[in-house]
Amino acid sequence: MNGTSRHHLLQLVLSCRKITAQVTQPGTSTIIAMASSSEQEFLAQSRANLYRFPRSNNFWDSKTASRVGEKLGLRLRELGVDAVSIDAEEEISRPVHHRKRVLPLFDSVRRSGIRVDGTDQLNDVVPRD
Repeated sequence: MNGTSRHHLLQLVLSCRKITAQVTQPGTSTIIAMASSSEQEFLAQSRANLYRFPRSNNFWDSKTASRVGEKLGLRLRELGVDAVSIDAEEEISRPVHHRKRVLPLFDSVRRSGIRVDGTDQLNDVVPRD
């Protein structure tokens, strides 16, 4: 992808317990901004999900992903970053249940004033409920 080499790269690390979004500098792997659902703000919700009934293996949802995106967008604006790109092929290769839950993260970053390149391909692939 040509845009990836010019823009900062937004990467997601997903597990059943947390979602982490990190932005790296173009040409290097240096992380310049990061937000995660394991931060202090999310601990109360994580504990509530841990003890809820019926039990679930997933401790984050699309609302948590959206809040992580808001935090990341604010941090990027403070640094003066106005555009990021994603690796659309990597995001498309994720299981459908993960793709549905990460779209709000990209929308939140976009709403904070950061242009996110590559999400248009995701909208064509991910079925909306």
